[in-house]
Amino acid sequence: MENTSHTTSLLLTGYKETGDLQYLYFIIILLMYMLTVAANTVIICVICVESSLHEPMYMFLCSLQVNGLYGSTALCPALLVNILSDIHDISHTACLMQIYCLHTYGICEYLTLAVMGYDRYVSICHPFHYSTIMSPSRVYKLIAMTWLLPFAATTVTVISTSQLPLCKKIIEKVYCDNYSVVKLACVDITVNNILASFFNVVFIIPLLLLILYSYVQILRICLKSSAASRSKALNTCVPHLVTVINFFVASLFELFQSRFHMEHVPLVIRVLLSVYFLILPPLLNPIIYGLRSKKLREKTKKLLYHKLIWPIL
Repeated sequence: MENTSHTTSLLLTGYKETGDLQYLYFIIILLMYMLTVAANTVIICVICVESSLHEPMYMFLCSLQVNGLYGSTALCPALLVNILSDIHDISHTACLMQIYCLHTYGICEYLTLAVMGYDRYVSICHPFHYSTIMSPSRVYKLIAMTWLLPFAATTVTVISTSQLPLCKKIIEKVYCDNYSVVKLACVDITVNNILASFFNVVFIIPLLLLILYSYVQILRICLKSSAASRSKALNTCVPHLVTVINFFVASLFELFQSRFHMEHVPLVIRVLLSVYFLILPPLLNPIIYGLRSKKLREKTKKLLYHKLIWPIL
C-alpha cells in the first residue's frame, strides 16, 4: 500500500451523495444555518440584556446557545462551500481544526446539559437551599468548567492524532472526526483508542448518569407533590429533557458510525444523520426553550418589538 503520510490533504467522499440535488441541499442547509444563527443570537441577546433573566437556568441556557452557534459555524460554512464544489479535498491541518471544533462542541454540549439537569434537580428537590447552592460565583465556575474542560481534553486528543502517519486519505463523511482520521494511520492505533475510550468514560458516561439521576430524583419529588407543583416542575424540565434526548440520540448514532462498521446502512443515510448531529440541535434548542418558557418568550417579544421593531416604525 502506498504510504501517503506526507500528503497534505484528505478526501471527503460523503459529498458524492448530493448528486443532482446539490443545489437543493445547499438551499436547505443555508436556510437552516441562517435560522440557527438568528434564533440563537436572539436568545443570547435577550438573556444578556434582560436583568430579570440573569438566573442560573437562563445563564446556562445562554451558554448552550453560544455553543450551538460555535458548533454549527464550525461545520456549515465549509459544508455549503463543498456542496457546490467539485473538489472535496481538505488539508490535513484544516481537518485537525475541524476535529478540534466539532469535538469541543460535542463535549461542551454534554457538560452544559448535565449542569442544566443538576440545576433543575437542585431547584425542584432542594428549593430552600437553591440560592445558596447555585450562587452566582458557583454558576460562573460551572460555566467556565463546561468550556475549559472540552478544550483541554480535545487538545490532548488532537495532538495525539496529529502525530499519526497516514496511509489512506478517504473519509466517507462530509466532515472530519477524530476516529475517522485515526483509522487512516499506518501504525498501531491502540494508544489512540485507549485515549478516546478514556475520554468517553470520563466525560460522556458520568454526565449521562448525572442527568439520569437528576431526573429520577425530580420524578420522585413530582410524584409526592400536588398537581399544581407537579405541572410547574414538568413545564420547567420538559424543554431540557427534550434537548437531552435530541442531542443524545444524534450523538449516539455518530459515535456508533465512527466506531463500528455500518456499511449495511446506505451512505446517504449515514451522511444525513451525521449532519443532523451538528445542525438540528443548535437549530431546535432555541425554538424548544422559546416555546416552553413563558418568561423567555415574553422577554423576547418585548426586546424584538420595543427595541427593534417599534423604533423603525
